[in-house]
Amino acid sequence: MSLILSIDQGTTSTRSIVFDNNGEIKGVSQVEHKQIFPQAAWVEHDPLEIKDNVFQTMREALSVAKADWKDIMAIGITNQRETIVAWNPKTGIPYYNAIVWQCRRSAGIIDQMKREGYAELFHQRTGLVLDAYFSGSKIRWLIENNAEIAAAQNRGEVIFGTIDAWIVYNLTGELKTDVSNASRTLLMNLRTGDWDYELAEILKVNIEALPKIVPSGLGEGFGEFVVDGEKIPVSGIAGDQQAALFGQTSFEKGENKCTYGTGNFALMNTGTDIIYSRNGLLTTVAWKLGKNPTVYALEGSVFITGAAVQWLRDGVEIINDSSEVEELAKSVESSDGVVVVPAFAGLGAPYWDQTARGLIIGITRATSRGHIARAILEGIAHQTTDLYDVFKMDSNLSFEEVRVDGGATKNNLLMQMQADLLNARIVRPQNIETTALGAAYLAGLSVGVWNSEEELKHLNPPDKTFTPQIASDQRSQMRTLWKKAVERAKNWQINE
Repeated sequence: MSLILSIDQGTTSTRSIVFDNNGEIKGVSQVEHKQIFPQAAWVEHDPLEIKDNVFQTMREALSVAKADWKDIMAIGITNQRETIVAWNPKTGIPYYNAIVWQCRRSAGIIDQMKREGYAELFHQRTGLVLDAYFSGSKIRWLIENNAEIAAAQNRGEVIFGTIDAWIVYNLTGELKTDVSNASRTLLMNLRTGDWDYELAEILKVNIEALPKIVPSGLGEGFGEFVVDGEKIPVSGIAGDQQAALFGQTSFEKGENKCTYGTGNFALMNTGTDIIYSRNGLLTTVAWKLGKNPTVYALEGSVFITGAAVQWLRDGVEIINDSSEVEELAKSVESSDGVVVVPAFAGLGAPYWDQTARGLIIGITRATSRGHIARAILEGIAHQTTDLYDVFKMDSNLSFEEVRVDGGATKNNLLMQMQADLLNARIVRPQNIETTALGAAYLAGLSVGVWNSEEELKHLNPPDKTFTPQIASDQRSQMRTLWKKAVERAKNWQINE
């Protein structure tokens, strides 16, 4: 039997999953790592702890699968994307903790770059907006604020890499990153697939201090992991959201996926077309397979979705466990005019209002816990519908189905609401671990475990498909009420 080991290095934990050639899980191990908060809005991870957790979970997943290293045909990697590590490539020792994608310490650098008029240049070259979220400003912060790192760059003794590159280095000794992760750094030119010298100069980064960009799969690969006399190729890598898109086998233009987590991440495949958004979506590399043309995607995110259910549990204590929300919401036939706009952290696309705040409106004496719970789920579905409305506007692509994954997709009521509001099929696969599965697919394709993308489409069949059940006038009425409530939630936190 051919086995693939997939490393899924996330924001809060590291998982290793062993898949067989049918795409079925044979062994899993997961270990959390410490979240480091040096000061407000700063977030760090210990790269050495992540390294240790990678090796630990690999061994444990193999043990759970009752397999040996000789059974592993290839290793795939998927990862939290914009988090950056600076290390000495000669010693393997990090100069500093990893600066996490959530960290806002470089916001001042971004503000300065905007004032200097660089926003449109970066948008056109990278498809991204100037924001502290992305890796480039974090690297510049390290260079400007750590004399040891600045000196190391001058000596040619530092590598700045995203987490995939850090893991590759520790597994194989190679200094490589995949094109999907590189596209999240503010340093890669979308059209050439290479580091952009002009952007690097603005961000004060030497190109020589960056890993080599290679295809996500079917290319030269990322080197070999040598263990117990076995040489195992590391042959497939993609950032977490791109890996989920690949794991959902959304290979054709217009196909898409939405991951339901604390927030929602939606990606739509735009084929070989680079489509720039007019509504604040990101343009990103989806993947590149060997010498085939690069595949691109539009990406959008909703800040608060699953976190709204957590608020029901931890904030107002309407439920004791997140799993209870579905039954509570089903205790009423409708939300009875109650609308919840879960803008706890402002509103993203297409509203882009950071002053917006959460809102519950439409309450009467008849309003119960059930109505509020149901309105919370509807609010999640409405926000995601807003995102897909923007996809349509920016791409002129239509879609008949949305492929979903993530923990909240277990909520059948939420998935039905989503189908109703989107007026599209919602397809939930049997295996919702599509991020790790996508990395496994990329790795397996590269070593011949699977021979084509078409073969992958049959490996993870649907668990359940939700179809629209409401009439168009009811959908229109619900959407109108939602947008009216959103207008009430906007411009709430007044800046002094």
